[in-house]
Amino acid sequence: MTTTDRDASTPTSTPTTSLPKLPKISYLGYGAGDMANNLSFTLASMFLLVYYTDVAGLSAAAVGTLFLVLRIFDAFTDVIAGRIVDKTYTKRWGKFRPYLLFGSVPLLLLSIATFHVPQIGQTGMLIYAYVTYGLLGIAYTLVNIPYGSLAAAMTQVPAERARLATFRTMGAAVVGAILGIVISPLLSPENDLQRIFTIVTVTALFVGVALYLFTFFTTKERVYRAVPKVTMKQSFATLKGNKPLLMLCISSLLLLSGMISSTTAQIYLMRDVFDALYLVPVLSLAQLALIFIVAPFVPMVVRRFGKRAAYIGGAVVGSVGQLVTFLAPNEWIALGGSMIGLPGIMFVSMLIWALEADTVEYGEWKTGVRTEGITYAVFSFTRKAGQAVGGALAAYAIGFGGYAVGEQVVGTSAEWGIRTGAALIPAIFVFAAGAIMVFYPLTDKLHAQIVEEIKSHRDEEAEVAGHGGIVDISAEEHPEGLTKPASDVSLSTAALRTGRARPTRFGRRRK
Repeated sequence: MTTTDRDASTPTSTPTTSLPKLPKISYLGYGAGDMANNLSFTLASMFLLVYYTDVAGLSAAAVGTLFLVLRIFDAFTDVIAGRIVDKTYTKRWGKFRPYLLFGSVPLLLLSIATFHVPQIGQTGMLIYAYVTYGLLGIAYTLVNIPYGSLAAAMTQVPAERARLATFRTMGAAVVGAILGIVISPLLSPENDLQRIFTIVTVTALFVGVALYLFTFFTTKERVYRAVPKVTMKQSFATLKGNKPLLMLCISSLLLLSGMISSTTAQIYLMRDVFDALYLVPVLSLAQLALIFIVAPFVPMVVRRFGKRAAYIGGAVVGSVGQLVTFLAPNEWIALGGSMIGLPGIMFVSMLIWALEADTVEYGEWKTGVRTEGITYAVFSFTRKAGQAVGGALAAYAIGFGGYAVGEQVVGTSAEWGIRTGAALIPAIFVFAAGAIMVFYPLTDKLHAQIVEEIKSHRDEEAEVAGHGGIVDISAEEHPEGLTKPASDVSLSTAALRTGRARPTRFGRRRK
């Protein structure tokens, strides 16, 4: 793999009608990629705290700090990785797929190392945990960022993109359900937990590599266009004044904090508070089933109430369910609370990506510069920060509650520490994520107006240029693949700085 700087333009995907439809195998292949991703990501999200406290013997509070530090660091690596990927080019395999080919084995090997802490004293084990989990986060970023960007290079036909997103969601959900069903019932103190996690991570290595290879060989980067090359400084300049993006980022941070706190502490709640470890697989299956049930209703609810109202409603339902779980006197009431809250949280999780895409158009409408990449990177950064905060809060709640392996939990402060991490923190944070969106300014009506105005001015540009300035090519058809600019589309620094890269009445600053 090599990297190169392009002076004038960087190709990205663009809508096209000349390319054939995506074959069904490409959808399956793309979904398989997120199945592979979650063999490391979901495994760590669900079980790493349990492993560190119950197997390695680290304190929950120390692990909370580890999660906070390393996941915040991981959030910064997203932006760096995005810039690295933007500069990548291979004539043979395209822009994104090489990362799946060459990054998969290091990623899955690091997952094995992370779940295999040697007994070298508390300080030594903690240093080992910082190093291995930190490297795991970097390796995951260098695979996941290209994977997430791959869909845009496969197609930009809305229906095909929606199907790719659906297959991605399903792939992640299937792996999450399988991990919950297989691993959770085995986490009793009398079992050899180190042996269990070693078997799981080694199995994940072979299965994950097979899935990544399937993705690599069944997906293809088909569509490119020449677009202006914008520096990092100019990219961030376009984000100034994008109030919808700022509010969505804050909401996303709160949402992810609540969700990850719940996921991290759920095992402790069912195992140590309710003595109902057998219900964790039930929750995993329910979550998988609810995706099939909820997904068809999302478009109908959005058409009826709009994205913002649907998002807020989902957050309220999700927080109510978490509050029921927090106060539940037994495992069945707790399960009922989860069944109430899960559909609402799923609504929010599905809608947040559509809202993020809307903020890209808002930024283009306001400044005249379209910056999908940096917008996604900033949004991804806040989500990673939310994961850091959520994992840390759950660990701190459990640790400061006085949890200790093998000691009595029910009726002690440890019980309420676990309940707080598993349900109260999620209830508060998910509700706050919805509450901030009450003030979200980008309504569906305004977005439709923005899209129409953008389209109108693109048509004007096409008329002035004599053509659309867009060239759709296949990497295989073009001898220089991704590096050949379609036309001179460079923008001056002054144009970017003033927000007038497009015709004057479009891209003028709006209040």
